[in-house]
Amino acid sequence: MFTYKSILTPLLFSFFIYSAFFGIENFFLNTIFAIMGFVSLFMLTKKELFISGFLIGILWFWWIGYSFVYYELSFLIPVVIIAIGFVYGVLFYIIGLSNNLFYRAGYIFALSFISPFGFNWFKIELPFINSYLGTSKIEFLIILFSLALFLTFQKTHYKQSIGALLSVFVGLYFYNTYSLQEIQEPEIQISKYETSIDQNKRWDRNYTRTIVLDNINAIEKAIENKKELIILPETAFPLVLNHQDELNDTLFELSQKIAIVTGSLYEKDGLYYNSTYFYNDGKMQVAHKVVLVPFGEAVPLPEKLTLLINDIFYDGAKDYETAEKPTTFTIKGIKFRNAICYEATTDEIYKDLDTPYVIAISNNAWFTPSIQPTIQKLLMRYYSRKYNLVFFDVSNH
Repeated sequence: MFTYKSILTPLLFSFFIYSAFFGIENFFLNTIFAIMGFVSLFMLTKKELFISGFLIGILWFWWIGYSFVYYELSFLIPVVIIAIGFVYGVLFYIIGLSNNLFYRAGYIFALSFISPFGFNWFKIELPFINSYLGTSKIEFLIILFSLALFLTFQKTHYKQSIGALLSVFVGLYFYNTYSLQEIQEPEIQISKYETSIDQNKRWDRNYTRTIVLDNINAIEKAIENKKELIILPETAFPLVLNHQDELNDTLFELSQKIAIVTGSLYEKDGLYYNSTYFYNDGKMQVAHKVVLVPFGEAVPLPEKLTLLINDIFYDGAKDYETAEKPTTFTIKGIKFRNAICYEATTDEIYKDLDTPYVIAISNNAWFTPSIQPTIQKLLMRYYSRKYNLVFFDVSNH
């Protein structure tokens, strides 16, 4: 089952992630390795495809189990990693159910729409994100069927096939290069306050006062530097902020001098939300998260199973609640779509979009040190291309 092809293919598919993680973004190598990876999918056997999918799932998402440490469930980490590998192994195994290259191309394209358990971070077209080719659905479809045609006719008409394939790639390169509209930066002075607070300290009450004071100091410093907006990370204030009257009075007062966007929890009638608070001119607006992290903030299973899992693994904690639709803040006359961590990399948050600007706040400390922040940034780049957006992303890491 383990052949050099079944091991090489996952490496080709994962090169763009790990090169970006180490600060290396070589468009030529990313393009070549991505093409080679997809060519492999047309040629591998079912068993090789299962192994390749298994390893791709692990290479992309081994970090998911990190968060279990904070629930005192570290023993589940290897189980989670193997389960992730198995799910993607099965998805790739299905590619090999037909040896017809065009059927394979169609199924690989269909894979780009599949999100196991609602977790959509596996976008099979993503290896092209830092390449000379594009990641739109139409470009991806053209790439797949061009490769299928090339592999079909390359034995009998090699020169013609390679010429046609190169012509398609050159055309896609020019389309990818010149199809995007350049977006001007908003005319507003923005301060982005990045933090590095360990997750095991973030919700420890012994550190709450220090964290709050550091946030206030960062806001005051931004005011001194003549900034008009400061953005703080997801749950930058590790408490239920709408119940903190004294702290809110302080933020209202500061918001007379600078607009403030910050993350915190929100509670009403015993229901909890992961939210963004927007303070401006002594007023507050709250935007609740729309899309929750599968198995992190909500269990995407039938109600009885959800209750059982929450009882066993999360001490009976309830899933977070969600807003019905995304929120757009207006700051100094400029609109910004609000996105909290995972939802910044989903299509749902960009429904009825009326601005090219997105404020995305995250808490990546759940998964650091790992490649998770790298994948998140690559996905933001993917959505930036898809919807022609400019992200202002701030995280705790």
